[in-house]
Amino acid sequence: MEHRILGRTGREVGVVGLGAWQLGADWGEVSEDEAVATLEAAVDAGVTFIDTADVYGDGRSEQIVGRFAKGHPGLTVATKMGRRVEQIPANYVMSNFRAWNERSRQNLGVDTIDLVQLHCPPTPVYSSDAVFDALDTLVAERKIAAYGVSVETCEEALTAIARPNVASVQIILNAFRLKPLERVLPAARAAGVGIIARVPLASGLLSGRYDEHTTFAPDDHRSFNRHGEAFDVGETFSGVDFATGLEAVRRLAPLVPEGATTAQFALRWILDQEGVSVVIPGARNPAQAAANAAAAGLAPLPPETLEAVRGVYDELIRPQVHHRW
Repeated sequence: MEHRILGRTGREVGVVGLGAWQLGADWGEVSEDEAVATLEAAVDAGVTFIDTADVYGDGRSEQIVGRFAKGHPGLTVATKMGRRVEQIPANYVMSNFRAWNERSRQNLGVDTIDLVQLHCPPTPVYSSDAVFDALDTLVAERKIAAYGVSVETCEEALTAIARPNVASVQIILNAFRLKPLERVLPAARAAGVGIIARVPLASGLLSGRYDEHTTFAPDDHRSFNRHGEAFDVGETFSGVDFATGLEAVRRLAPLVPEGATTAQFALRWILDQEGVSVVIPGARNPAQAAANAAAAGLAPLPPETLEAVRGVYDELIRPQVHHRW
């Protein structure tokens, strides 16, 4: 698998990583045995970057990933913090950072976490010098090796990129979210900040496996967060209306290279965007993990295909999402 430098962390990572939200919660039940088998399949396929968070299953994902990583040296494990409390800027203080960090280090079974990211905090947090001074302190104390941010909006990303020690920005980027291409990716390239592309398959819409009759389990966010009932609606189907997303996928289908799946095509599209460090699709089973990793082996998409993707976005998706995030 191709490797790229993850921004200011200085670490080389495989361009396709693994998002571990589904190993914790909110995607239906995934047993621990299945979670470990999924991690094994991903690593066997060349994945070296795993992204989790303290809130995924209230620590379950971190614990599973941590136990797995002990037997697989060389992995880069990133986690996130901040979503286990009320989302107000006053909660983003050093005392909480220390407590959250201690809990995550215990869950992961490490003394130093490779990368800790603020987990889509309130917008004013990105402008707080005290917040980033506190993160610098955790680096100096070797509690974390580097820090980044996970953002909802492009403006938040740009504010974070301007910070001198932010190593990476995690942002929703996929064929249904093109706005980051305009300013965020160029700014990150110029600053040497890594870009972690999350929600790359638009919560599965871009897998091409869904239709109007598809249903999801009650404990799956694709059931309970379609209108932002639990968290930002942009995290579910990238904020795109389900029916509109299905129509867009049907229009993209003729662009999929022979021998590739729709999901692999969608991942390859992300990897072709200059400035992307790693894309982190989730997987609920070993077959999905291996298939996602194989997207790194596809040839770059030709310019006419990239233009056709933009055309579908401009016609169907842009009116719903471009002004929001």
